[in-house]
Amino acid sequence: MMRKRRKRGGRTACSCSSSAAAAPSLEPRGAAWTGMGRAALFCAAAAGAEQERRHRRPPPLPALVLLFSLGLLLHAGDCQLQTPCRIQKCTTDFVSLTAHLNSAIDGFDLEFCKALRAYSACTYRNSKVCRGNLVYHSAVLGISDLMSQRNCSKDGPTSSTNPEVTHDPCNYNSRQGVREHRGGEQTAPTYLFCGLFGDPHLRTFRDHFQTCKVEGAWPLIDNNYLSVQVTNVPVVPGSSATATNKITIIFKAYQDCTDQKVYQAVTDDLPAAFVDGTTSGGDGDTKSLRIVERVSGRYVEMHARYIGTTVFVRQLGRYLTLAIRMPEELVMAYEESQDLQLCVNGCPSSERIDNSGHLPLPVMAQALTHGALSQTWNTYTLENASSKCHEKMLVKDIYFYSCVFDLLTTGDANFTAAAHSALQDVEALHPRKERWHIYPRSGCIGWENGVSLSLGLVCLMLVVFL
Repeated sequence: MMRKRRKRGGRTACSCSSSAAAAPSLEPRGAAWTGMGRAALFCAAAAGAEQERRHRRPPPLPALVLLFSLGLLLHAGDCQLQTPCRIQKCTTDFVSLTAHLNSAIDGFDLEFCKALRAYSACTYRNSKVCRGNLVYHSAVLGISDLMSQRNCSKDGPTSSTNPEVTHDPCNYNSRQGVREHRGGEQTAPTYLFCGLFGDPHLRTFRDHFQTCKVEGAWPLIDNNYLSVQVTNVPVVPGSSATATNKITIIFKAYQDCTDQKVYQAVTDDLPAAFVDGTTSGGDGDTKSLRIVERVSGRYVEMHARYIGTTVFVRQLGRYLTLAIRMPEELVMAYEESQDLQLCVNGCPSSERIDNSGHLPLPVMAQALTHGALSQTWNTYTLENASSKCHEKMLVKDIYFYSCVFDLLTTGDANFTAAAHSALQDVEALHPRKERWHIYPRSGCIGWENGVSLSLGLVCLMLVVFL
């Protein structure tokens, strides 16, 4: 420690007390200079600084302001190191809580608002340490906008970011959260989509698009948790095209969440209940399995929380359509004896309408103008079939071309609504937006520009069935 003792001849004398010599050393062990030497250096440095101060003009005001500002920034940096802004953690938790949600599924708004309130509470807890963080302020504004859009109240239940607290054995997403928490990973489960509609057209879990005859009863899905079987019948005499007139769905018993439940729909009988007359499975206010009727006798949804699965069943005209969203790990949970699943492996080659990518179009083309069937089949030409489908589907993807094919094959305008609804179901349930639309390859488009019926349908088969 140094102190000024007295002035002699205008100079400041500096002496070092014994406490300076006894000060603890900050240098590495083995340093050559002693505490007494350091004290001498401190005295010399102080004397030199006093001498320099007497001959130096004070710094200008702008420089002082700059130094002061830098000091504040450095001080703020020190504080931030001590108490960091955790807005990124708040955002990550919100994404994790909402990754599995789908706006088309019942209960979305409730869960989304709970997640928003949790997000808002997290930002509030970090308001002091994040007050100078632009990301923080953007998040606060974003939360406010989303709450307004979804009519979320500021007061209400919030989602917990601790999976151990929210563990629900009859909620697939909750079970996944607990497993990820224990494993140290925070990846959302992967979901897959499968759909069947029209003539019938099949979109597999791997987004392969096919058209098959598969007349009679065939399994779409058959795993350890769910079985879906469809029955297809011929649409018009003389054609191998079929459509679905019966769907049977079996939700298999799972722990204490639900007993086995069977749902069955046939043409003109689309019930809003299982075959045992119940509309839900499981105990408690929040059912682990339930049926929701959207349009009486025409459209029902089934939500199986315990396996994270949603099923849509519709009737359009005389035939049924089906769309399903299911976690990949459950889709693949089946035995070797269950490998005949159209949603998993597609249609057997012998059941595809096309023959190595080609339809027997000359026979079909002749039927359009000859014989008793002409009164049924000649309702649509290529031009007005394309126009009819374009009224419902502005995007000329594979659903549009399937619609055209169905109209030319059957003459039934209800297949236009079936293709349109199938695309809506994709947009509601398919987890990846970039895969909603499947487009034909170049060279197989432009039917409405004068391409012949035979060539146009061959192109469709080459694209759709392979």
